[in-house]
Amino acid sequence: MGVTGDRFRHEALGVVFQVREDRLSVLLWQRALSPFAGAWALPGGQLLAAERLGTSASRHLAAKVDIPEIAHLEQLETRSDPVRDPRERVLATAYLALVTVGAQPRLPADTAWHPVDALPACAFDHQSIIGSARERLRAKLSYTNIGFALAPETFTIAQLRDLYAAALGHEVSATNLQRILTRREVIEPTSGQSRPTSAGGRPAALYRFVSRSLVVTNPFAAFRPRD
Repeated sequence: MGVTGDRFRHEALGVVFQVREDRLSVLLWQRALSPFAGAWALPGGQLLAAERLGTSASRHLAAKVDIPEIAHLEQLETRSDPVRDPRERVLATAYLALVTVGAQPRLPADTAWHPVDALPACAFDHQSIIGSARERLRAKLSYTNIGFALAPETFTIAQLRDLYAAALGHEVSATNLQRILTRREVIEPTSGQSRPTSAGGRPAALYRFVSRSLVVTNPFAAFRPRD
């Protein structure tokens, strides 16, 4: 069999999620040049000859967001449609990256956060890649402790419920969430309490994730919308 000798450019892309104002948001930058001038794109760029994919993704993300702000990074998928880029054939490997709520990484002027449920016009196949990343996050919230990468160091159950609801795209019962995550030893109470608010009432107990590294907790469990 012959070998064509064709060589394709390969790029690494980052799908960076953060819950902002109770909505799951993604980091995008606005293209100035064609193709797709004016459209919004995922941060990323070309894989260098002597570079690993993960290193390439981290390098390109560093140009858009402070790396210390990224709490979790994992490979998502590779796209190989021959016509995904109208200029030439380009393979793309996407990474899912999560930033904790409240973090405010410095961004260049052409870069902004956009709610995943209200995306602007996106370049290439990036809207589809964002959809794949959201489905990965939704799935992993059901069977891992990946919520640690969205949550601050300590939180109330109500705050954690709001983060899960934003990421999952449906309402979540605070009571069920606390029961399930405590039973699986995903979260644990601390000795602290939330600060009093102007509304009064008893301060809420503060919780934390038992581990802030990814752990599979239950491969068969799933959070589902209530009927």
